[in-house]
Amino acid sequence: MAITIVALGGSLAEHSTSLAAVRIALEGASEAGAHTELYDVRQLDLPMYVPNTTAVPDAARAFCNSVYACDGMLWSSPLYHGTISGSFKNALDWLQLLGDRQPAYITDKVVGLISTAGGTQGLQAVNTMEFIVRALRGWAVPLVVPIPQSWRAFQQGQAPNESLAAQLRALGGEVARAADRFAGGRITSPDAQRVEATVEPVSDAEVRRAR
Repeated sequence: MAITIVALGGSLAEHSTSLAAVRIALEGASEAGAHTELYDVRQLDLPMYVPNTTAVPDAARAFCNSVYACDGMLWSSPLYHGTISGSFKNALDWLQLLGDRQPAYITDKVVGLISTAGGTQGLQAVNTMEFIVRALRGWAVPLVVPIPQSWRAFQQGQAPNESLAAQLRALGGEVARAADRFAGGRITSPDAQRVEATVEPVSDAEVRRAR
């Protein structure tokens, strides 16, 4: 079965280490046999998400459609002041457009997580993304790649440190393999879906369907 892995990465910076990192991870997914797509936060250039807006930019609609159709994702955000960047979070906020789909959001999609930091910490952004994956009803793979002092780790978009590059490719391959396993059948049971609709409903329509 051919699977598709969609990556979201980058920042508003012209030269983004988080984008460089996710490109390498996508190589690993491709080597594992997946089709890959990359969404660069800077090129997406999305306006701030406004709840219930009817003015949905084409870029947001295309991004959401790709996410909904894919089998797994790779997320890569820089660490800004202890958490993910605002532009990265805003791109994820646009996934609210998938709230009325059945199943909603990224239900049963596998997600691999990467963060790049200027200092010696990097895991805080990964922790934040894990919370978001669960809120969107996805599954984060246990392997994560936080990259401290990322300004040293990348040169002209490449990772001279082969150990780091191998870690990123391994993550991409792991996401592709897990997504392939998940694609064989639904992971979230109908009972679990009903509980989700009761505890954390997406909409009134989902509550009615759960009854």
